[in-house]
Amino acid sequence: MNSARKVVALGGGHGLAATLTALRSFTSNITAIVTVADNGGSSGRLREEFPILPPGDLRMALAALCSDDEWGRSWAEIMQYRFTSEGELNGHAVGNLLLAALWDRDEDTVAGLDRVGALLKVIGRVLPMAVEPLDIEATFENSIGKKIVRGQTEVATTKGRLTSLRIIPENPTAHRQSLEAIADAEWITMGPGSWFSSVIPHLLVPAQRDAIVASAAKKILLLNLDTSDKSAGEYAGYSPLEHLHILSTYAPGLHFDCIVIDSSADGQDELRQHLSTIGSELVVADLRSAGAPLHHDVKKLGQLFAHIDEQILVG
Repeated sequence: MNSARKVVALGGGHGLAATLTALRSFTSNITAIVTVADNGGSSGRLREEFPILPPGDLRMALAALCSDDEWGRSWAEIMQYRFTSEGELNGHAVGNLLLAALWDRDEDTVAGLDRVGALLKVIGRVLPMAVEPLDIEATFENSIGKKIVRGQTEVATTKGRLTSLRIIPENPTAHRQSLEAIADAEWITMGPGSWFSSVIPHLLVPAQRDAIVASAAKKILLLNLDTSDKSAGEYAGYSPLEHLHILSTYAPGLHFDCIVIDSSADGQDELRQHLSTIGSELVVADLRSAGAPLHHDVKKLGQLFAHIDEQILVG
């Protein structure tokens, strides 16, 4: 483990959780910066009832960073536990309620996250990408015309070709601690995850986007496993290169030193040719989980991070 390597991981949901779990085996100096636009399920209900950030993706990041011992594993399970009932608690996750209680009592979002992190003995720190809760709005084109959808859940599940993406409000305040972590990072990772609803939104917060572009950190983009699956909701048959082009639209000055793609993905030659013209390295590896083929294997991903550190992004 290179315990001194300072890594900032950007994303949300299950994709970010996989990256964080993998990074734990590589470094102990991790800052997760998490999207705050979730409007579904337990998070959506709490967001409607209280003036707080949606806690779900933040909870998942905390659970992913729990130490790999009995205390950490047990608390990770507790944080992720969901009630099943016929009443108001049905579907709520324990971790969401804990965060909501701390925020409702103290109103300091970062202090609440740090308090839960201390309880869980997390490896690293979890921060939100904005001070206020956000909404995501996207315009898609399909066979019947244009469709505008609003909400993280709706954007992630709508099929069609993306024509525009924005967050509401359009210029939210980024957290000072997040900007400081980005400026101080040696690595910044983005992805995998829902491209339009968890990954690209990090580039729609102007202050955070500018900080990422300006950071001297090595930047690593992890592409999704199912980019060519035409039934995969927002992926809708986009090639890996198209995913990169869409992301570049929202941050033209952002350069990735390393693009990671699974060995089974289509479009590798096209992507490699493009990256050779912009000075980025393509890293191809078997990253699929044998038991869940649409998810990254966190052990393989951890080994890949070590390989990138030792063989590719040296120094």
